[in-house]
Amino acid sequence: MSLGDEHGSRGDDGGYGGSGQTRTRYPDSPGDVYGGARRGGRSSSRSLITVVGVVVLLIAAIAFANRGGGDSGSSDGGEERAEAAPTAASGERPVETKAGGIPSGFAQDEQGAESAAANYSVVLVSADIVKPARRDEIVQQVFVADKVAELKDRMDKAYSAEFLRNVGLDENGNAAAGQTYVSRTMPVGTKVTDYSESAATVEVWCTGVFGTAGDDSKNPVSNDWFTMTLQLRWADGDWKVDNFSQKDGPAPVNGDNRVSPSDEISKAVEEYGGFTYAR
Repeated sequence: MSLGDEHGSRGDDGGYGGSGQTRTRYPDSPGDVYGGARRGGRSSSRSLITVVGVVVLLIAAIAFANRGGGDSGSSDGGEERAEAAPTAASGERPVETKAGGIPSGFAQDEQGAESAAANYSVVLVSADIVKPARRDEIVQQVFVADKVAELKDRMDKAYSAEFLRNVGLDENGNAAAGQTYVSRTMPVGTKVTDYSESAATVEVWCTGVFGTAGDDSKNPVSNDWFTMTLQLRWADGDWKVDNFSQKDGPAPVNGDNRVSPSDEISKAVEEYGGFTYAR
């Protein structure tokens, strides 16, 4: 489901619809249901000016609301972009290159940090991360050099042989014959909570599908919602992960979608590729 399919999402222009109409009726005779005799010319003019003034204020209020509010005392373009950051895409290309299949070469700005965090979230919670050989390559590529040994040890303990057995994988992170291990993450949005030219903290709200598809699977594929917090550092001309953590949610109410058979899930994983995520 695309973002635009979500109920309650704001349109691409960021505005909200609205219209107003003011109708004024003046009494035609002493017997009119609104009562009273016709007022003199000065009173009528004053009333008309008042009505016009109200309409002008209403139009101005609608126009202000469509701009999304904000500080009326500032017209700086950077301020407007900051207000749109939680929902609107910037339109900037995230990267031009990849290293080891992982996007690299992010810009040294907030957008670059957000794009890096989104793409690193995908690879850090992927099917490749459970494979020891591939995990070493990911750690070398994603983390700052002085944290590689520490975080590699931490992840090796997390993805222990016991963990792999519990999810139906062998010691090399491979599923049994006829089964497919699925772990695919989709960032929903990003938020910078701290930023400087040399360091940034970015939260990435994610959803994903995880489990083993296939006959007799003891770990069927299900979906999940979680938020990853990545502490990034600018090193060797790119944003790298200094540390990260994960927590549950925010999670919506589950829909009433029909559950797909395991072979359909396996086929989808094989046929549908992933994305390079931009801010």
